[in-house]
Amino acid sequence: MKLPLQITFRDMPSSESVAREVREKAEKLDEVYEGIMGCRVAIEPASRRRHQGNVYRVRIDMTVPGEELVVGGESAEELHQRAHEDVYVAVHEAFDGARRLLQAYVARQRGEVKSRVGPPHGRIARIFPESGYGFLEAEEGYDVYFHKNSVLNNGFARLAVGTEVRYEEELGEKGPQASTVAIVGKGGHGHRAA
Repeated sequence: MKLPLQITFRDMPSSESVAREVREKAEKLDEVYEGIMGCRVAIEPASRRRHQGNVYRVRIDMTVPGEELVVGGESAEELHQRAHEDVYVAVHEAFDGARRLLQAYVARQRGEVKSRVGPPHGRIARIFPESGYGFLEAEEGYDVYFHKNSVLNNGFARLAVGTEVRYEEELGEKGPQASTVAIVGKGGHGHRAA
C-alpha cells in the first residue's frame, strides 16, 4: 500500500485488537494486488439491539489506479443483512469482499475475458442459510457471491458445502457474483430440505 492504512471507529470506542486484525487483513490484500494506493476502513455499530448489544458493519474504501473500490456501500437492507454481532466476523467478511473486488479489478486490468463453452461449474464453498447468501468457488479458484434468489428452482435449501453447481457470473459492485445458480444433477451433493 502506498499510503498508510486508515482505521476509523465510529460511534464506538477504538479497539487495538480489532485494529490489529484489520491491519493483518489489509496486508494480505497486497498479495492480491500490490498497486493499492490507499485503504480506509470504518467500523461502526449498525444498530443497537435492546437486549443483545451492538451489531457491527465494516466499510472498506480502496483506492487503486483509475478507480475507488468500496465494500460496504450497500443499501440499508443489504447492510442489515451483512451486519454481525461479532465485530471480528464483520471485519473478516468485509475483507473477503475486498479480496473479491481486487481479484475482479486485476482481471479487468489484465483484459481477461471468459471464453467458455456453456456456463461455468463450481462448488459451494460457504453458505449462510440464515442470511440467504453464500459463496461458490469457481474452477479457477476464486470466490463468487450468490444470493438465495439466484438459485434456480428454489434450490437454496438443498445447497451444502461441496454441492456442485453451474452458474452465470457477472461483475457486481463488490466483485464477481452469480446471477443464476443451478444444482448439477438431481439434488446435488447437499442435503435436501424436509
